[in-house]
Amino acid sequence: MHTGKAAGRGRPAAAGVSPLFAQALAGLRSEYFPTSQPVIAVALSGGLDSMVLLRLAHAYVRDHAREQGLALFAFHVHHGLSQNADAWRDHCAAACAALGVAFDSRAVDLAKGKSGIEAAARKARYAALGDMCRAHGVQLLLTAHHLDDQAETVLLQLLRGSGPAGLSGMDAANRAPTLLGDDQLVMARPLLQAARADLEALAQEQGIAWVEDESNSDPRYARNALRHTVMPALAQAFPGFQQRVARSSMHAQSALRVLLDVAAQDLNACLDGDALDLAQLRALSPDRINNVLRHWFAVRRLAMPSTAWMDEMIGQLFSAREDAQLLVVHPDCHVRRHRDRLYLVPKLPILSGMRDPDDEGIIEKHAQAFRWNGEALLAFPDYGGVLHFEEAQRGFDPDWLRAQPLAIDFRKGGERLKLASNRPSRSLKAHFQASGIPAWERTRLPIVSSGIDLLYAAGLGMDCQYLQEGAGRIALRWE
Repeated sequence: MHTGKAAGRGRPAAAGVSPLFAQALAGLRSEYFPTSQPVIAVALSGGLDSMVLLRLAHAYVRDHAREQGLALFAFHVHHGLSQNADAWRDHCAAACAALGVAFDSRAVDLAKGKSGIEAAARKARYAALGDMCRAHGVQLLLTAHHLDDQAETVLLQLLRGSGPAGLSGMDAANRAPTLLGDDQLVMARPLLQAARADLEALAQEQGIAWVEDESNSDPRYARNALRHTVMPALAQAFPGFQQRVARSSMHAQSALRVLLDVAAQDLNACLDGDALDLAQLRALSPDRINNVLRHWFAVRRLAMPSTAWMDEMIGQLFSAREDAQLLVVHPDCHVRRHRDRLYLVPKLPILSGMRDPDDEGIIEKHAQAFRWNGEALLAFPDYGGVLHFEEAQRGFDPDWLRAQPLAIDFRKGGERLKLASNRPSRSLKAHFQASGIPAWERTRLPIVSSGIDLLYAAGLGMDCQYLQEGAGRIALRWE
């Protein structure tokens, strides 16, 4: 543990950091909370940066004590990755108790995913912070990211080959519902213009104690390798480079805002319901096509695809023949094309009742037999839905329907349906095509039969052969 001690060089840092923080808080409150006083929380790890942030936030709230509703909390996340984790939590709790700041903590279990333990810890940390904010009615969450963190972030993104979004670095404030689980909570970084050296000087001046996470020196993590090897060399060759990198990130943010404005206009021009009109999309330049598609994924809150994936998808989209059943698999969805429209379709599970008659490796399944005994609905999990039996002016005689041996199944091919006496009997495929139902939806729409007679096809309607007019008839509906 490090304990700050008074130092002669601390006064300039204190004089600079505190006004920066106060100015940032005033701007946040004016932009996001113009008519109310937000309940504020500090994300407190126990390290230097967050301990300084805690002290600054405490002083700010103390100085504005006359403003009703302006309250302060501190939230700590216990990852359990270090043998010192309990001591860090206790240090945070003691520091908050000394200042009279309300403290809460959450322990999280980490499941290492494909992205590694660092990404898993970050995801769990923000989810826990979001939970604590909701539990205590917090509207504004402050994190201790500073100027050096911003420079590190931009350099890392540059080394990863990121585009403008990555090179724009961290925002001074934003809402992050996918991380925090809340689309109203504002997450802000009021120290983003302050250098770490100034924060350390302030801690020395005010005697602020902090803990050191031993993993911060582990060179296996990319950020640590950059922090301890590359950035010192850059600082020696280019003193003050952090400010210039941060300035570049601001230029990237400005360019990104223009790109987003253009993307929003293009998306509005290309949207046709939930789909994109490919004729409108083809009229755009390749760069604008890429830009609007990325914006579409962002609007739908889907993971941003890689450049290689996007290039492959666009290539397939415009090179496949018109009648091809285009399918591009994204981690979060399926990308489909139908009648010159592009759709983002949720990934759906394979249903037990589904089978491919052309696949010899799949054992032929029989339809599921059932009887109707007057129920308002019957659930068929193997077929992914519920069959409703609703009173109607036109439908099946209920006594007749009760007497029928019924069966539900997915179509095998060759079934025909006659929807009205003055209309011809047509194949289900022809009906689906006429109704504009995409091929990927047809495979999940079951049929209901009585013996060899088709009574109902989901998405299309009931066969007219046994339909009657009059009160109390029964109409079928699939949901």
